[in-house]
Amino acid sequence: MLYSLVKPILFTLDPELAHDISLEMLQLFHRLVPNQRIDKPIRVMGLNFPNAVGLAAGLDKNGDYLDGLAKLGFGFIEIGSVTPRAQPGNPQPRIFRLSRHQSLINRMGFNNQGVDHLLQQVTGKPRDFVLGINIGKNLNTPVEQALSDYAVGYENVYREADYIAINISSPNTPGLRELQNEAALEALLDGIAQLRRRLEDQHQLQRPLVLKLSPDLDPGAIPMIAELLRKYSVDGLITTNTTVSRETLQGEPFADETGGLSGAALRDKSRQILSAFYQELRDDIPIISVGGIDSAEEARLRFELGAKLVQLYTGLIYRGPGLVKTIAASL
Repeated sequence: MLYSLVKPILFTLDPELAHDISLEMLQLFHRLVPNQRIDKPIRVMGLNFPNAVGLAAGLDKNGDYLDGLAKLGFGFIEIGSVTPRAQPGNPQPRIFRLSRHQSLINRMGFNNQGVDHLLQQVTGKPRDFVLGINIGKNLNTPVEQALSDYAVGYENVYREADYIAINISSPNTPGLRELQNEAALEALLDGIAQLRRRLEDQHQLQRPLVLKLSPDLDPGAIPMIAELLRKYSVDGLITTNTTVSRETLQGEPFADETGGLSGAALRDKSRQILSAFYQELRDDIPIISVGGIDSAEEARLRFELGAKLVQLYTGLIYRGPGLVKTIAASL
């Protein structure tokens, strides 16, 4: 109810400014916000999730707003993408509303304050939700050396994350999606697997490893990726990131803006990739579905297509934070 009153005001502002104001206000007044969570526990990847509805990476890149976001009812929250070193991201403006399509285009470019800052925000702080940390590479790190950045991020967040997501699918870091090619992906997963074994022995802790993929994959690559996920004991898969396709944006004035498209205009692609990967993986490797989920009906469909968990982002902006409770209650 409150969001329906505030939304028209927020939508008069630049999208990135509205995003920042909303999160700052939520964090500032989080003690006044009643907890909206509905507990419907589910066990996935060896973790106990209070419910199956999560926040996708990208909304809280640095872990600055966890107190406020937790009050919205999420069973899990994924922060990041975080890079080893702080970086400003791409020049503004870099977010565009496509209200007629209930969608966004963003070209943020992994703007974040670096892994050390993120760790300051989360280390030692109690929480009653599952925390995922999404890691990426710095813009100025060559793709051929990407493993070094992922290894730094992975090792640094290992103790604090409940699971670690490797983002190789953002369209806003040049060359990043090349890491989804067979040779590059195998080299990356092999390097992380070796590091993982060392960290498990060192800390006597196991942290599920999750891979986040693009909706723009060639369908012929899906069996190959599924085979590599099994070979390197990847624990989970997030489908999908944003798309560079503009097929659904006929007549939209922002269609020519570069960046990743999210929201309802991504829905069909996200469903297709989810279904295709489930056909390959079945229940061997759980899938987290994200992209265009903006109703309880859509969330239920994703579970029917094979998802074990769902994540929200753009749907929150258009439908409001009550969407979390609505979906959780329906599952």
